Amino acid sequence: MQRIPKQPFILVDGSSYLFRAFYAPPHLTNSAGEPTGAIYGVVNMLRSLLKQFEPTHMAVVFDAKGGTFRNEMYAEYKANRPPMPDDLRSQIEPLHNIIRAMGLPLISIEGVEADDVIGTLAQQAAKEGRTCLISTGDKDMAQLVNDHVILINTMTSTVLDEAAVPEKYGVRPDQMIDFLALMGDSSDNIPGLPGVGEKTALKMLEGMGSIAAMIENPDKLAELSFRGAKSMPDKIREHKDILLLSQALATIKLDVEMALKPEELTLSEPDDNALAELYKECEFRRWLSELLAKGQEAPEHQGKARNSGSQTELLAGMDAPSDSDENEEMAPIDTSAYATITDKDTFKTWLEKLTKAEYFAIDTETTSLDYMEAELVGISFAVAPGEAAYVPLMHQDLDGPQQLERDWVLTELKPLLEDTKAQKIGQNIKYDMHVFRRYDIHVRGILNDTMLSSYVLNSTSSRHDMDTLALTHLGHKTIAYADVAGKGAKQKRFDEVPISQASPYAAEDADITLRLHEVLWPRVKKEGRLQEVLREIELPLIPVLAMMERRGVKIDPDQLAKQSAEITKELAEIEKEAFEIAGEPFNLNSTKQLQAILFEQLGLPVKKKTPKGAPSTAEEVLQELALDYPLPDLILRHRGMAKLKSTYTDKLPRMIKASTSRIHTSYHQAVTATGRLSSTDPNLQNIPIRNEAGRRVRKAFVAPEGYKIVAIDYSQIELRIMAHISQSPGLVEAFARGRDIHKATAAEVFGVALDDVSSEQRRRAKAVNFGLIYGMSAFGLARQLNVPQKDAQHYMNVYFERFPGVQEYMERTRESAKKHGYVETICGRRLYLPEINAGNGMRRKAAERAAINAPMQGSAADIIKKAMLDVAAWLKNPDNVNEGDVFLTMQVHDELVFEIREEKVDTYVKQLVEVMEQAVKLDVPLIADAGVGDNWDEAH
Repeated sequence: MQRIPKQPFILVDGSSYLFRAFYAPPHLTNSAGEPTGAIYGVVNMLRSLLKQFEPTHMAVVFDAKGGTFRNEMYAEYKANRPPMPDDLRSQIEPLHNIIRAMGLPLISIEGVEADDVIGTLAQQAAKEGRTCLISTGDKDMAQLVNDHVILINTMTSTVLDEAAVPEKYGVRPDQMIDFLALMGDSSDNIPGLPGVGEKTALKMLEGMGSIAAMIENPDKLAELSFRGAKSMPDKIREHKDILLLSQALATIKLDVEMALKPEELTLSEPDDNALAELYKECEFRRWLSELLAKGQEAPEHQGKARNSGSQTELLAGMDAPSDSDENEEMAPIDTSAYATITDKDTFKTWLEKLTKAEYFAIDTETTSLDYMEAELVGISFAVAPGEAAYVPLMHQDLDGPQQLERDWVLTELKPLLEDTKAQKIGQNIKYDMHVFRRYDIHVRGILNDTMLSSYVLNSTSSRHDMDTLALTHLGHKTIAYADVAGKGAKQKRFDEVPISQASPYAAEDADITLRLHEVLWPRVKKEGRLQEVLREIELPLIPVLAMMERRGVKIDPDQLAKQSAEITKELAEIEKEAFEIAGEPFNLNSTKQLQAILFEQLGLPVKKKTPKGAPSTAEEVLQELALDYPLPDLILRHRGMAKLKSTYTDKLPRMIKASTSRIHTSYHQAVTATGRLSSTDPNLQNIPIRNEAGRRVRKAFVAPEGYKIVAIDYSQIELRIMAHISQSPGLVEAFARGRDIHKATAAEVFGVALDDVSSEQRRRAKAVNFGLIYGMSAFGLARQLNVPQKDAQHYMNVYFERFPGVQEYMERTRESAKKHGYVETICGRRLYLPEINAGNGMRRKAAERAAINAPMQGSAADIIKKAMLDVAAWLKNPDNVNEGDVFLTMQVHDELVFEIREEKVDTYVKQLVEVMEQAVKLDVPLIADAGVGDNWDEAH
């Protein structure tokens, strides 16, 4: 392989990369739903080239709008190509703007293709003795390769020089035009010689060397040893004109008139301000973070770079970049101005500030992220943007200042923190509440949690952590924890960080939180119903979740140890059975071995392929194969059992806290797109309930002595919400009369009396009911029911005839989602659908299905949250319940789990069911079912 010299002249085939990046994952969008994946892919490639080769001369070349000279030669040239997708077209202008802001010359010339511009510049550079590196994924460019011109494909990390072209294509670079002309190109609609494919073209060129030689002596082709050689002379004579036309179409033009020569295509200084704005619009946060860090390190380079006149001349047919200074620089946040409080007088001055402030931000620094183990190391406050302070309390800093006594500080702060009128702001403030609760301080008066404000504004936009929000909304890169505490195995706990480093980091947290509040709060207030979701659901839920987390759940470790042993035995039995079917032992967890066994040895049909072309063994593929073949079913069972063992039966006993003898999950409000809660360490939402192994795990969640486990869950809540939202008379009536909704649906769909519905008909009706609320197609329903697609379509047609309100709801919802870009729950939670108007049909259809289901999932989330708030309020009232009689311990899907004193179960269950059923008012009854037992499985 020819060595690429440092700083080669680089020509980038922008059009080639643009299309390839568009169709390659990830298919990114920003929070406004605008596609950005192609922009990301091309810019990522450009950044890689710049970093690897550090060029001084370079150009990025794109096709111009309209036809080229080849269309004049042959009207059908590229006629088969579909029009550019709208999702791709919309990315061209912002991509060009980013390239210009990067300081890279951009060329687009009417009447010729990017290939011709690149070919002309490459030849000019080669004549000057320059090494030219062409970055492209287009095989046509191989005709340009010579001792000075090399191709590089950054997407596949391949380099083609003169020696590598024959290895890859079987012909020399000087034969590449003839090779392309002989076999034609369906994508460009180059006709080629009829009946000649790649193998035949190679044989012809191997025997004759060129098209010119074939035309001069066609009879010699008949002497070559390949199939069809005898008829080739006549074919050459008959189709000579088509062959020569194909040759002309495949030839890259090397004499395009250019305003500038290679030596004039120099890079200029990037316009960092323009780049920052463009990265913010596209939401390329990592790159924006790098830019901002660069600006903080070298403020003297923040000025706006200017484009030279020579670069502007290049932009034939393009708008030149603005040379004005309209974009103001982002105001930097001065972390050196923060206060460090180490004496009582200063602390009391700040305490007075906090007391008088309309609101203040607060944040804690601790020894652990685990709220059950975290010890307080310090506290930070902010009362206004830039006016922040840190109170170090427990740093092991022998050379630092004397720290205030932690107990004294907490005693002084307790009245303020517990005062409901003192308005506090936090970022994930539930964690801080846990920390203060450890020291007997009950934080009250929560005005806002910036994490939840961001989440309520747009649950699908991005992450809602402080670093991301600071970059997105403030254009500020926060001090990273690694910057003050180090990385990896040598990373310090925060109490080991010197106060001089800890203080700016900690105070910045409070300052940024307050600044985010002042940006996000007005936006939430502007959207009336979203403000209700935040203030009436999400913020009041924080102390309820904190209460549940601190209470924790009791589990039986001995029972789980026994289950682990049983699962180990079951896994061995599954493996043995799988080996017998395969005819040999193999690693069930090895994708490669599984592919060989399933598709090569057993010959199972390939349902789907990986991006690299290998047969897929993904779960959905195995599920489909498992309908007809035993081994995929065994593999799925093995995967499920192994996951259950590693995630729950092995892990849960290790998670028991010595201080409480219970496990303590963390509930997250700002993770799912629909508003549902999620949980981690452990994830309570993912314990399977449809198989015996999963139910066994639930058996290990046990009641403490003297108590029972009570599980109360909403019955068919999403179907009830569908009835309420769609106002379909048949559904509303069925629920109002307390009918079995699946039997009622079966009676309508199959045209039988309610009492005559069979269990199979009810099963199919249930699949229809749930399939439709998930936007399932007839194809999907047919697969689920294992019936012909025409039968599934018939069921759906009859369903929509009997319940026309459902179809009207679906159509209404799709149209509204396309118009507004979002759907809403019954409580006003907004669920954005970034791809609802996507040009890609599959992605658009997926968004439409989500639009139908999201209001039901989101409304169910709102209802269970409102139920939790009502239950918590009921539990607080001493007229309802004696202290210690009832504890709310878990929330999973549509279910609340309680520990209730054994002798009072009957009294309290009835009242709790009533509270839950009155959480919201629907046009159909909201039904909650209760179960009681010594463990969670019995109660479910």
